[in-house]
Amino acid sequence: QVQLIESGGGLVQAGGSLRLSCAASGFRISSYEMGWFRQAPGKEREFVARISGSGASTYYSDFVKGRFTISKDNAKNMVYLQMSSLKPEDTAVYYCRARVVSLKEYVYWGQGTQVTVSS
Repeated sequence: QVQLIESGGGLVQAGGSLRLSCAASGFRISSYEMGWFRQAPGKEREFVARISGSGASTYYSDFVKGRFTISKDNAKNMVYLQMSSLKPEDTAVYYCRARVVSLKEYVYWGQGTQVTVSS
């Protein structure tokens, strides 16, 4: 059974930091592209960052570039999002996503973790 469980969200002041974790089970993240997305109230879910199966390649949205860092530990089957210099506009539910294309596309989502940044 594929499962993604996010943790590490919470309330932080602007300029602060948080580290989100995503624990994967039921599959090996080394074979999947892993990503973080977020959804603010009243807005569509948007891409934040992704990392390749090997961890060698990362990609970020423009609005987090230089502030957020995605990483993974394939041995522990864990994905992380280190967030620094947080802004009130970073407030959202953050979701972990696993994606692989093998004959067809497979996509799995976690349940999300709330991040609230106060001004």
